[in-house]
Amino acid sequence: MNKNIETFIGCDAEYEDASLVLFGAPFDSTTSYRPGARFGSSAIRHESYGLETYSPYQDEDLEDYSIFDSGDLELCFGSSKAALSDIEARASEILSDGKLPLLLGGEHLVTLGAVRAALQKYPDLHIVHFDAHTDLRDDYLGATLSHACVIRRCHDLIGDGKIHQFCIRSGEREEFRFAKEHTDLHKFNFEGLEESLHAIGDAPVYFTIDLDCLDPSAFPGTGTPEAGGVSFLELLSAIELVAKSNVVAMDLNELSPMLDASGASTALACKVTRELMLSVLKNKK
Repeated sequence: MNKNIETFIGCDAEYEDASLVLFGAPFDSTTSYRPGARFGSSAIRHESYGLETYSPYQDEDLEDYSIFDSGDLELCFGSSKAALSDIEARASEILSDGKLPLLLGGEHLVTLGAVRAALQKYPDLHIVHFDAHTDLRDDYLGATLSHACVIRRCHDLIGDGKIHQFCIRSGEREEFRFAKEHTDLHKFNFEGLEESLHAIGDAPVYFTIDLDCLDPSAFPGTGTPEAGGVSFLELLSAIELVAKSNVVAMDLNELSPMLDASGASTALACKVTRELMLSVLKNKK
């Protein structure tokens, strides 16, 4: 892999030296409301230069770690199956080389490709899922590979009791009924997160963050905004908790930069990306 021409700030190490590898999946072909998430990963990378590498929240600096940014994959917009296969291949390569993958979406369906790769290496994988939406539909308008179905497809792979969902405040009645029997779902906020992480213990964790878990007053630049979400500081505190667990792969998705002309949503996504990387890396020292 070669470094991307434009990297996330502070993420310009050589691949061989890197402990964490960033890659983008610019895909939004199953978006059901407002498209634009395909531009999220490149916007985060480009606008990251409005940040410093240093985090005053954590007293940590990206320059003290070796992080490689491989840029965006070139994905087939006409085939979810093909796009997921390419995402899985890239995540598998990173994992097989003993590195930590961070996938930047893109719509939330991209998570499925990276989860498939992580599950190959870690059969006892758990998923910690931050989102406004359950994403537990069996199909959406007949499509089983949809951003509305991504966590259901993950459940098909890893089974009951291994998916832990937080901030959920939207979904069909049947999705909530399914969750009661098959997932560890927590509505509206992060209440119960510490208890769930304690139950997970040392098991490997795939950490997926749909940024619409945030309240749209803080993060309007997303395809399916849902009122009633958490604040940036609440999200940051929750990320720091999850980072203390055995995170083996992670993603951040659903920024649609053009839906917030102020640029504030992209700036927030950049900061979450920085804090997420630093939180996980400092706990792996």
